[in-house]
Amino acid sequence: MLFNALMEQNQRRQTYPYNDRDRRQLSQMVVRAADNKEVLVEVPEPTPDAAPQPEQPDAAQEPTYGESLKVQAKLAQIGIEMGFHIWIPRNDRQRVLALVPAAIDRSAFLTELPLNHDDVTLKTIEQIDVIWLRKRSIARAFEVEHTTAIYSGLLRMADLLAVQPNMDIRLHIVAPDDKEDKVLREINRPVFSLLDRGPLYESCSFLRYSAVQEIAQIEHLRHMSDGIVDEYVVLAQDEQDE
Repeated sequence: MLFNALMEQNQRRQTYPYNDRDRRQLSQMVVRAADNKEVLVEVPEPTPDAAPQPEQPDAAQEPTYGESLKVQAKLAQIGIEMGFHIWIPRNDRQRVLALVPAAIDRSAFLTELPLNHDDVTLKTIEQIDVIWLRKRSIARAFEVEHTTAIYSGLLRMADLLAVQPNMDIRLHIVAPDDKEDKVLREINRPVFSLLDRGPLYESCSFLRYSAVQEIAQIEHLRHMSDGIVDEYVVLAQDEQDE
């Protein structure tokens, strides 16, 4: 019976495509948790972005998707001037490159991450909006949140710290100035305070859009270290202590 069925299938050459359930099961990955137990995880794929909207002259209106791309480009430019290589997610890379001044060295943009991590970690890192790297080490990671929903960036940072609790990098949520209170409240959520390596607010800070612009205008930026960024961040822990 089995032989005949196999022969029939060999002759028909019928394909059986994966359905959504099959794809979800195949995309599940195993990681080892802090208690040495293996757990299944799934790294969500970024959803397709809507076409960039025209800029709105009304300052009271929500910042547009185009504005977030400009901030990504500005962060990339700052990092390159400081001597870093830059990672931008593949979905955004060409649009960000189009916003970077022609004088900026394009070779500083990476097309592959030079990191030796497991697949879960790499898949998480690849989706972060802007990463500054020196050789094979991540110095800083930035998630640019331009809408009222700021959860995706925070969840991605928490995912990274969950799968790599010993990773020592500085994480930043970058958002419009008027989103400061909201971002800080979210960073301090209980769910982000119970990570194995400690609360998210110990590793992740808020960086205003206006601060990014100020940093970009500093003279002799190429002679400074990335520590200058820490002079502009707002720490959620400070807000919690008040």
